[in-house]
Amino acid sequence: MTFDELREKALSLPLLPGVYIMMDKSGTVIYVGKAKKLKNRVSSYFRETGHNVKTAAMVSHIDHFDVIIVNSEFEALVTENQLIKHHKPKYNILLKDDKGYPYIRTNLSVPYPRFNVVGKVKNDGARYLGPFASRSALFEAIDAVSKALRLPTCGKRLPAEKGARPCLNFHMGLCAGYCTGKPGPDEYREAFDEAITIFEGKTNELCQKLETEMNEAAEELKFEIAAERRDKLRAISRISAKQLVQNGANADTDVIGFYRGSVKSAFVVLHFIQGKLLDKEYEVFELPIEDDEEALSVLLRQYYLLRGVCPKYIYLPFDIADMEAMQQFLTQTVGKTELSVPRRGEKQKMVATAVLNAREESERVTEKEERIAKSLEWLQNAMGLPAPPKRIEAYDISNTAGADMVGSMTVFENARPLKRDYRRFKIKTLTGQDDYHSMQEVLTRRFTHYLEGDERFSRLPDLLLVDGGSVHADMAEKTLASLGVSVPIFGMVKDDRHRTRALTASDGREIGISGNTAVFSLIGRIQEETHRFAIEYHHKLHSKNSIGSSLDAIPGVGTERRNSLLKKFGSIKAIKNATEAELCSAVPKNVAREIYKHYHEGDSK
Repeated sequence: MTFDELREKALSLPLLPGVYIMMDKSGTVIYVGKAKKLKNRVSSYFRETGHNVKTAAMVSHIDHFDVIIVNSEFEALVTENQLIKHHKPKYNILLKDDKGYPYIRTNLSVPYPRFNVVGKVKNDGARYLGPFASRSALFEAIDAVSKALRLPTCGKRLPAEKGARPCLNFHMGLCAGYCTGKPGPDEYREAFDEAITIFEGKTNELCQKLETEMNEAAEELKFEIAAERRDKLRAISRISAKQLVQNGANADTDVIGFYRGSVKSAFVVLHFIQGKLLDKEYEVFELPIEDDEEALSVLLRQYYLLRGVCPKYIYLPFDIADMEAMQQFLTQTVGKTELSVPRRGEKQKMVATAVLNAREESERVTEKEERIAKSLEWLQNAMGLPAPPKRIEAYDISNTAGADMVGSMTVFENARPLKRDYRRFKIKTLTGQDDYHSMQEVLTRRFTHYLEGDERFSRLPDLLLVDGGSVHADMAEKTLASLGVSVPIFGMVKDDRHRTRALTASDGREIGISGNTAVFSLIGRIQEETHRFAIEYHHKLHSKNSIGSSLDAIPGVGTERRNSLLKKFGSIKAIKNATEAELCSAVPKNVAREIYKHYHEGDSK
């Protein structure tokens, strides 16, 4: 449809509540919105002027749109939310979906249950505690509670085998040593139940119980039991409330901050429990198409639906048009809550703090984005590129005296490592050390994959960096030219401290970067990360081959017996230290004798 046809269709819509769905030429949904009056909202997109950059970009891609008329603003809100969740449109606000609250899962049907951190509650008969706000804080809390109650935090299986030795935690007084068999499962369950009580937020009840038991034991002259209860009581008291209850899911009040900056917007949630600020969550994102009221409405829905829980009270920085419908929506989907906009007093100060935090986060990221943009623009101008190099690929080679040669490819997008696009190559065509031809092989394979339509290599870089000087850059250019691929290529020239001091073209032209701190830092990070990635793969390959050659040199040991030995003993060191009788448990007697002789032939008698 033409722009005039789209505007004519929008003007023909009714003044009723509903949802509108914008689509591009391919039929892909690019934006979903709701409106109390469809005609007014949808027709506003097809004005000639007055749009911000992002809205204008969205409108330029609209080929056609559909609408769904509903009975109320609440129905429009629900329908819009369902459509956004299903289509994930490019121009809608989309919070990250990995922010769900973690839970503690434990199987109480076994004698020695353990605490595990999971992302979702399943109907599997296990006990679930939480949800908790922070995964890292939850791991810290489990560690703190376990040490306070002297529960094991190691990976040993319980009950342990007879004669098992306790680990260092036992000797440091951080574990009761259940792996030795004493204390037994009854004592373990008692301590474990106490830990559950703490995670349920019933610390005061547990402390009162321990204090009563301590006093009773003292009166009965059972001083050892009294001392044990006293020590446990002190340990639990030392665990701060924030460590244990850094739990936005249990907050009674959430205070919302929103800020629209010049480049980025920010959404902040401060979690309060009984008036005490215990946690902060935030997200920074591109400027939304929606006005502030509509943007905040979308953010609230997404945030609480992702987490599946609501506090009793939510304080907002300003009114949203669908306040009543939003409160009804949240209450029906995630839990009873009350939305309000404080106008004065302590609550208003709390909201001002949240907005200040949102502003700081937005400006912090904006400054970083601006620094990145300036660095990329500097590279564009210095190298004569058609545009800032937003996607940079870098390559390096690693080997040990020509053995186990590997190549690495790292990808930086907008100056940040894009690890899902990293690739590594085992050199196949060379047997001796030759970094020059190794790089040639790596580039040939990478861009052949691109030409063959391999999705893993489907994007071309805006800039390609190779380890080395102009000779390596020239080789890389000729390699790509032979494949019919054209990409800007520069070599990374290092100084005496192995830092990239300059970038060099194939014709020998050097671009010094040490005078620009931001660019020098960026190229240095790229060079170090590419080298690290190559070394990591090389070491892994070298270690694997070393293990294989050590065992493969022994008569009677093939692939199957080598794997059997490693599975049984876990390492070459353990195989070396094993007796001939112990080796017989994994391989035949004659092979065991050969293995033992191989590792002990030079031993003194």
